[in-house]
Amino acid sequence: MLLSKTKKNQNANARRLLISINVLGSAGPIRFVVNEEELVAAVIDTALKSYAREGRLPVLGTDITGFALYCQHVGSDALSPWDTIGSHGARNFMLCRKPQPQTSNGVANATDGAANGTGTTSLSRRGSGSWKAWLNKSLNLKVSSH
Repeated sequence: MLLSKTKKNQNANARRLLISINVLGSAGPIRFVVNEEELVAAVIDTALKSYAREGRLPVLGTDITGFALYCQHVGSDALSPWDTIGSHGARNFMLCRKPQPQTSNGVANATDGAANGTGTTSLSRRGSGSWKAWLNKSLNLKVSSH
């Protein structure tokens, strides 16, 4: 009698790691299990899909080329997408957007994603951002002086 079934395509010697990825601007980390030999690019892809599936904010999109994964304990350099995730010996990572390229007038082009078909654009803040003005306007507070 066979007590445990093993998957046919899974390597029996592969180590699995529980990793934690903090997304810059998000409320908490994303945690999931990966194989030690999995590429960093595949981990970024899995993290973006998990992030979107959970409905987290801010919306990031699914283009993995626009993101870099940093190891929190190793240094300030981004991990290469072709490295294996287990080669760094860490389990805590930070996922950040890559810096936008600057145009000749010094302003980043926010519509590059829409032009090349990825459909991601940067979200701009609506209005002046004055919550006091919004509150006064919505409540129609009229203070009369005596």
